[in-house]
Amino acid sequence: MNNTLRGQIIMELATPGGLVLQIPVRLTFRQSAAWAVELTFLLPGDAPVRWIVSRELLLDGLSTVAGECDIQVRPADWHPGDLVAIRLRSPEGTAELLAPLAALHAYLLRTDMMTPFGEEFSEEWLDRGIALLLTDAELHH
Repeated sequence: MNNTLRGQIIMELATPGGLVLQIPVRLTFRQSAAWAVELTFLLPGDAPVRWIVSRELLLDGLSTVAGECDIQVRPADWHPGDLVAIRLRSPEGTAELLAPLAALHAYLLRTDMMTPFGEEFSEEWLDRGIALLLTDAELHH
């Protein structure tokens, strides 16, 4: 059974100089970290840039403003129902991206088929995390 779901969508990246670039963005969902989606931005001439974003934040951002600080997702004001605005902030700066709402929603629905929303943190997952923490604590004493 494959526990990873990969996809790719084209997003628009607005540059500080006013240019708008169409960039491919890889989406990766792993059942082993079912709370998150990894977004890998394939920028022309640069190394790929990776962000880990909460699946719930992406889902909420399809219909309302979600997130604060480093990551915010919301329907795009100028294209309601068509595009989702994703703002990413890092020490290096802020990136504003526009993603097609239908493509992002379809991908999130596929992740939900693998691990339903609300079931990301199973008892087995919590037990495994606690065991790792205890093992790490024992190593440092």
